[in-house]
Amino acid sequence: MPKVLVSDPIDQVGIDILSQVAQVDVKTGLPPEELIRIIPDYDALMIRSGTRVTQAVIEAGKQLKIIGRAGVGVDNVDVPEATRKGILVVNSPEGNTIAAAEHAIAMMLSMSRYIPAANQSVKGGKWSRSSFTGVEVYKKTLGVVGLGKIGAHVATVARAMGMKLLAYDPFISTERAEQLGCRVVELDLLLQEADFITLHLPKTPETTHLINTEALAKMKPTARIINCARGGIIDEAALTIALKEGKIAGAALDVYEAEPLGESPLKELGKEIVLTPHLGASTEEAQVNVAIDVAEQIRDVLLGLPARSAVNIPGLRPDVLEKLRPYLQLAETLGNLVGQLAGGRVESLNVLLQGELATNESQPIVVAALKGLLSHALQERVNYVNASIEAKERGIRVIETRDASIKDYSGSLHLSAKGALGEYSVTGAVLGDDEIRITSLNEFPINVPPNRYMLFTLHRDMPGIIGKIGSLLGSFNVNIASMQVGRKIVRGDAVMVLSIDDPLPEGILAEITKVPGIRDAYTVTL
Repeated sequence: MPKVLVSDPIDQVGIDILSQVAQVDVKTGLPPEELIRIIPDYDALMIRSGTRVTQAVIEAGKQLKIIGRAGVGVDNVDVPEATRKGILVVNSPEGNTIAAAEHAIAMMLSMSRYIPAANQSVKGGKWSRSSFTGVEVYKKTLGVVGLGKIGAHVATVARAMGMKLLAYDPFISTERAEQLGCRVVELDLLLQEADFITLHLPKTPETTHLINTEALAKMKPTARIINCARGGIIDEAALTIALKEGKIAGAALDVYEAEPLGESPLKELGKEIVLTPHLGASTEEAQVNVAIDVAEQIRDVLLGLPARSAVNIPGLRPDVLEKLRPYLQLAETLGNLVGQLAGGRVESLNVLLQGELATNESQPIVVAALKGLLSHALQERVNYVNASIEAKERGIRVIETRDASIKDYSGSLHLSAKGALGEYSVTGAVLGDDEIRITSLNEFPINVPPNRYMLFTLHRDMPGIIGKIGSLLGSFNVNIASMQVGRKIVRGDAVMVLSIDDPLPEGILAEITKVPGIRDAYTVTL
């Protein structure tokens, strides 16, 4: 009989499900060395956020077939190492959707009617009704920043409460937003017009301190903001000042830049702020839901059935996985690249499998391309299971074609995407030793390995332009790791690709576009 180790507390219903097909051992609070010592005996591991499943744990788990995380994030699991070992990693991406959405609504109402402060006042023996005159949400404008599953449910509930809805989400189609009753606007307009603003975004370099001093200054003095998404999206120091000076009317936070919340000026504020200790997923129903969801997936995998929410590659035998792995990495990299070049709101993605690659199973490659396309926006929320669903919900058309006659390389992949910034295409191939190369950009021939930070320019092929760009980057202390130019004809249009060691400092991209001969410039983070 298979053996399952449960190393974090989960609801009993999950253990009961696992017990249908396996011997279940519940051993919580294990030190890392003890987990490594006992994991070779187990076929499956079920965790929450407490257990760290490191490379050492995975290497020791010689019999492991599946790791199940009863929750959304899998930051505590070395997913790449598990994938290399052919171990499925599953989570419960929707188990706490309702809980998180309802908490955001509860925070909005608590803040608008000063419920926490009024509660404390009454318990303190006071009866000061006039001190807690609140505001109604009916007919007010709610700005929803991020229309994923949680943001969409918040919008649905708010609409039923009679609120007007604005939405900012660069990665969702206007059609989808309108189905939810939202008017899609740019962030600046949302900040200016909304009475309440609720954030439902992943934390990324682009969203870190998205709500900063400048953003807060654009809001109405009567506006209130809610963050039940990720700590760090709001600049807490700037928020504290804005609340103290009356630049906005209120805030409700469930997540913080550092958790648990220690010494913080937020705690010194009065009734205008509501603070809760990261309770978004803390409902009895959510804990039961994630336990059932993940336990059922572990049970199914142990019975030889597919998992429905694998965050790595689902349903592929290890031998097939080994063959396709470099092409899946290629597809994900190219998807990420073309998605950033085309702009956030992508309308369509064309996937062309060329040469020998055209004879392989295509679905995993298409899914990997979609995962890459959406990863810049959705981060850990997008995986190999939900990438197609997320793309469909955002109105992205996917077209797959094959051409075995193209034999520039033994097998290559061509992606083209149409988005807010226009239509872009990129081609890549896998060389010897599974080395990935980008071989063309917008049909301009190049041959460069992908790099964490890259700068692309479209320019006129003319003497001196490379030197000017190099000097400009040098003046900003930007180190160039490699550079290559691709052109079709002499002194015609050309592209330049620079791999750089660090992100470009703010403002330098605008300076690059001022260089004579430079037609456009883009930065990409892979």
